[in-house]
Amino acid sequence: MKKGRLKIVLIIILIVLLLPVVVLLSLNSVVVNGQASKIISPEEAYKMENADCILVLGCGVKDNGVPSDMLRDRLIRSVDLYKNNAAPKLLMSGDHGKTDYNEVGTMKNFAIDSGIDSEDIFMDHAGFSTYESIYRAKEIFGAEKIIIVSQEYHLYRALHIAESFGLEAFGVAADYHTYGGQAYREVREILARAKDFATSVFKPKPTYLGEFISIKGDGNLTNDY
Repeated sequence: MKKGRLKIVLIIILIVLLLPVVVLLSLNSVVVNGQASKIISPEEAYKMENADCILVLGCGVKDNGVPSDMLRDRLIRSVDLYKNNAAPKLLMSGDHGKTDYNEVGTMKNFAIDSGIDSEDIFMDHAGFSTYESIYRAKEIFGAEKIIIVSQEYHLYRALHIAESFGLEAFGVAADYHTYGGQAYREVREILARAKDFATSVFKPKPTYLGEFISIKGDGNLTNDY
């Protein structure tokens, strides 16, 4: 092969290899830059008016039913927001797809142990992903204005999804600690932002929908015990 043709082939290969990376980084930038202004301080959230609920996104629960460090920090932040009147209800959304694994039950029990009335704590048992949690917050629970609690790196994507559904949403970070494996999560989140950029456009149905349960009602309606 002549040097000229070889150079062209190498350039084409390089473009093919780099294009997905450029697309990923571009979508990542769109999501992060588009939502940065909606991440607010706890003090700003305390002063918020007419928020329907604090949406707490689920995370890992240990085998003994104790929340992981990341989930515990989310719960501590959400309890603080509730007690400072940021919103009148908590919506615990996570994975309860198996009888022996119950994120939302652990989350609700933590809030009850922190002194919050059970009727103000809703459980979304089918919040299997960030996308599904937000989809169901609107369609199942009727939320229109929400405060989302998670670690900061996660909030950008959650807020982007919420915006795509027409929700008025703000995020409050729950970064009380430095978490092991965060570098890996940051890289994985770039991929997740690109994926949910697409899901926010096409809006596939979640795994489950179900009957409407107003977030303005009694959270005990979501109990499974």
